[in-house]
Amino acid sequence: MAQATLPPWIQALQQRDPEFVGSYMTQRERILRDGAIPAKYKHLMTMIVDALQSHPDGVANIANRARAAGASEAEVQEAVEVAYLFGGTPALVTAVNAFRV
Repeated sequence: MAQATLPPWIQALQQRDPEFVGSYMTQRERILRDGAIPAKYKHLMTMIVDALQSHPDGVANIANRARAAGASEAEVQEAVEVAYLFGGTPALVTAVNAFRV
């Protein structure tokens, strides 16, 4: 699942502490790769969390990672609905950013 570029929010840390960022990215990649839970489901779970935390750009980016890991549009749609069920309308408004491709 190696990510080509650092997430924008961590780039400032890269300049200050590249060792920390390397450690973080290694752990992140290990956790989000296929395991007992396939990577696409892990990405959909993180997308739901970003929706609940009102991070629209994160939702869009993570939804695209889920698609790249094999998630179907139907799976993304159901994840949006789960976000709504647990986060209400504010989460739904954020979750629809999953359809920004």
